[in-house]
Amino acid sequence: MTETLRPRRSCLAVPGSNPRFLEKAKTLNSDQVFLDLEDACAPLAKPGARKNIVAALNEGGWGERIRTVRVNDWTTHWTYRDVIEVVEGAGQNLDCIMLPKVQSADQVVALDILLTQIEKTMGFEVGKIGIEAQIENAQGLIAVDAIAKASPRVETIIFGPADFMASINMKSLVVGEQPPGYDVGDAYHHILMSILMAARANNKQAIDGPYLQVRDPDGYRRVTARSAALGFDGKWVLHPDQIGIANELFSPTQEQYDHAEMILDAYDWCTSEAGGKKGSAMLGDEMIDEASRKMALVISGKGRAAGMARTTSFTPPES
Repeated sequence: MTETLRPRRSCLAVPGSNPRFLEKAKTLNSDQVFLDLEDACAPLAKPGARKNIVAALNEGGWGERIRTVRVNDWTTHWTYRDVIEVVEGAGQNLDCIMLPKVQSADQVVALDILLTQIEKTMGFEVGKIGIEAQIENAQGLIAVDAIAKASPRVETIIFGPADFMASINMKSLVVGEQPPGYDVGDAYHHILMSILMAARANNKQAIDGPYLQVRDPDGYRRVTARSAALGFDGKWVLHPDQIGIANELFSPTQEQYDHAEMILDAYDWCTSEAGGKKGSAMLGDEMIDEASRKMALVISGKGRAAGMARTTSFTPPES
């Protein structure tokens, strides 16, 4: 598995049963695309969808985006065939397998073992294919830290809101919106923070799930801003119009990025011999120290991953 976590601001869902959508997805500027064998495919369409996905991956044209396939969960009879056919057929052109409805670390371990066997059999690099674990019910949320620790292949922890809402009997039919009657606070805050804490404690990425009202860009922007503000790394997109919003909100603004880079430069200077080996210093009207540096590294890292270029430079103060 790659050591560096790759940008996943926008994670585009594409049904594997629709060749036209698979081809269209290659032209869109999402950070990640996941080709779906689970909920987006009817049961009778799943065998054909596997073949469509293998062909689409092997044909190429995906650019630099992360290529993921969501298989069916372990409680179904489709999972092992999904993994074997897709990985044997296109493993060299695949970055990750997404496992839905994960409820225990054992389910991640089982997928890890199967992937390792296929990689050894096919002569692929062992461990190259990552795992994305989707949390979709109470049992999975309770076990989320163990799930994040279950395999070095795990790259992301994902919130699956629709199944989660159903699993806890939430009284709502609008995926991602606050349930009617919940008039104070955020009904999803505990879930989102639990996923985020497990991800950060184990150096994984945290990804928010879909917003199904695809013709409501303002609604998508509002709920995306919520998880972006908490510190999530990205969110699912179900429609091309959502991609730009996700890429924008999970990146810093130019002002934030420039300020973060200035903090890093100023701190490097003030702790140097030339800067007097000080543990803190003033940057304009702001005092900066080691904690400031750590916070700036987060914003700087997001900006660099998004390909941003700074528009300001640091000039050491005259002594």
